[in-house]
Amino acid sequence: MIGFFRDRKVRDYFWQGLATVGLIAVVWFFVQNASENMLKAGMATGFQFLWRDSGIEVPFNLTGYKPSDTILALLWTGVVNTILVSAASIVVATVIGFTVGLLRLSRNWLLSSLAGFYIEFVRNIPLLFFVLFWYFGVLAALPAPRESLGFLDVVFLNRRGLSIPTPNDVTGFRLAIVATLVLIALQAGLARWAKARQARTGRDFPLWLVGVVLCGALPLAAFVAAGFGTTWDMPTLRGFNYRGGFVLVPEFVALFAALSTYTAGFIAEVVRGGIQSVRQGQLDAGRALGLSQGRVVRLVVIPQAMPVIIPPITSQYLNLIKNSSFGAAIAYPDIVSVFMGSALVATGQAV
Repeated sequence: MIGFFRDRKVRDYFWQGLATVGLIAVVWFFVQNASENMLKAGMATGFQFLWRDSGIEVPFNLTGYKPSDTILALLWTGVVNTILVSAASIVVATVIGFTVGLLRLSRNWLLSSLAGFYIEFVRNIPLLFFVLFWYFGVLAALPAPRESLGFLDVVFLNRRGLSIPTPNDVTGFRLAIVATLVLIALQAGLARWAKARQARTGRDFPLWLVGVVLCGALPLAAFVAAGFGTTWDMPTLRGFNYRGGFVLVPEFVALFAALSTYTAGFIAEVVRGGIQSVRQGQLDAGRALGLSQGRVVRLVVIPQAMPVIIPPITSQYLNLIKNSSFGAAIAYPDIVSVFMGSALVATGQAV
């Protein structure tokens, strides 16, 4: 028997098996202990509570949720609200971040200094401050509904939110979404063809111009196919508030603005570092070919910087999604607020 344990593999398997059994025993002890304590407190485990009526009001939702719906529907509403504010913030933060990152490297002292101040200011202020600033400092200072800021008499901004018109018939918009997906596929194929054509003939193809034309032409064609007879539900002042259309509540606007401006500062620094990772010789080679500074940046610098930019910018996107939970500070109904906060506390099903 002693000789059996002299084999190193046998000893390794023995101690690993012993550690596994011990870990299972510890986990089993805690599970049993928690189950007994929950049973004494009258708490039940499992996911059956998801099919109970929630009874929780969610003022802002895109899922048609009602308080009489199940807690599972409430969970889905929180997920949709989180995805909505995160996706919108990612798009805007990326645009602002790339712009500020490029301005940070500008030869113009004023633009570079302003971009540097923005980056340093944003990165040294807590996100919660931005959320509270946009909500209480900016949106709360807006006028009352009767004195709303109007844009072309169709969009109205006041302290109760942003009221925008919505179509009564969404057929055209569904076709526009399909047209957008077709446009993405068409643009990808066109880009591959233009690259092969340039490698074969040396001639450049106005891909950006064609892309802009297609971006306008395809959605317009979708609306034409659906007919222009679509009627709109316009926001109208009735009493002390606007009725009709769709209202982006102040909580959404404040969280969206805070996440966008805050994350843009970090993205700008990622872009700056990615661009500076490209060797100076690459820029000199582009200028030697007669390319303008803008084309050097677009055709030479950015493509080589993207492999450096993409990994950290992906981390910033994930941070933005996680930071959307700060919406609970201003009662934005994201998944943390409506489910982990309201639903689990009301049902006592945190475990």
